[in-house]
Amino acid sequence: MFPLEFPLGILERRAGSGERVLDPFCGRGTTNYAARLVGLDSLGVDSSPVAVAITAAKLVKTSADEIAEEARNILAENRAVRVPSGEFWDWAFHPSVLGALCQMREAFLEDCGRPARIALRGIVLGALHGPKQKSVPGYFSNQCPRTYAPKPAYSVRYWKQRGLMPVRVDATTVIKRRADRYYGHVMKTCGQVVMGDSRKADALALGSKGKRFDWIITSPPYYGMRTYIPDQWLRNWFVGGADTVDYSSGQQIGHSSPESFAADLRSVWKNAARVSSANARLVIRFGGIADRSADPLDIAKDSLADSGWRITTIKQAGTATEGKRQANAFLRTKSMPLEEFDIWAVKR
Repeated sequence: MFPLEFPLGILERRAGSGERVLDPFCGRGTTNYAARLVGLDSLGVDSSPVAVAITAAKLVKTSADEIAEEARNILAENRAVRVPSGEFWDWAFHPSVLGALCQMREAFLEDCGRPARIALRGIVLGALHGPKQKSVPGYFSNQCPRTYAPKPAYSVRYWKQRGLMPVRVDATTVIKRRADRYYGHVMKTCGQVVMGDSRKADALALGSKGKRFDWIITSPPYYGMRTYIPDQWLRNWFVGGADTVDYSSGQQIGHSSPESFAADLRSVWKNAARVSSANARLVIRFGGIADRSADPLDIAKDSLADSGWRITTIKQAGTATEGKRQANAFLRTKSMPLEEFDIWAVKR
């Protein structure tokens, strides 16, 4: 829904040397990584510790060899750690794999300040759960979706009915393969990510370092999507959360009505305008979910009213059908994604 090609294409074609990039809903850091690829400084902000950890891994300077060595050193410590128990954990991971994951989890909770550790944590988060590969193992889990975490009761039934047992995977091999793929070369530009609520002015002001942004490229949450926390519960466990699913909504944007949702987004756009340059441009990819009657485009337009931004262009961006194929294999019922839009605006 937010492929790398989207922000990368914008920045490659339109951004000038020395311009700065902001994503107030950075998620997995796609915009920030795109900025890094074209040599631009960037700031990502997100309220999710999982999102911050993944984005941070895309912005550090380290090498594949340093990451692999860090993994070997952590696993060689063989420290006593708490390993979660229960039917889900018995079926989700081979005991040796779960033990290795817990070793790394505790090490990161004690110290995750070095670039190699930040990158390693991001690699493990990406490989934590996913589908079985035809050739070599690419994930640590039993058969799972890779985008969202398996829910315990449903997953255990799924695995039992199909006789899918967790496979013993060599953690260092998976890590080394991913490290070689993602950190085969070191890029100079880094960028920054902070955990915060972009609805609050200080979240963007503190990260801006007094320098203004020229591009804001983002994809905010969709109205009615209240499952971000439970959908990432397993990765949230790895970064220090509970080993059970948390179904609360936390500090997410309000979903009580389209108007309140738009108002929350408007506060983010206002805060972004305050830390942006006079000629800054805002690009939003926005859509919706099929079980909500509200029109996503109406919500987006409402959020930009009196926000400090003026809409210049609205383009259709297609649907997320391609991105949903892998997830659909694990769903009871399949949904049809709605049309998404790219909304361009300039600072008033």
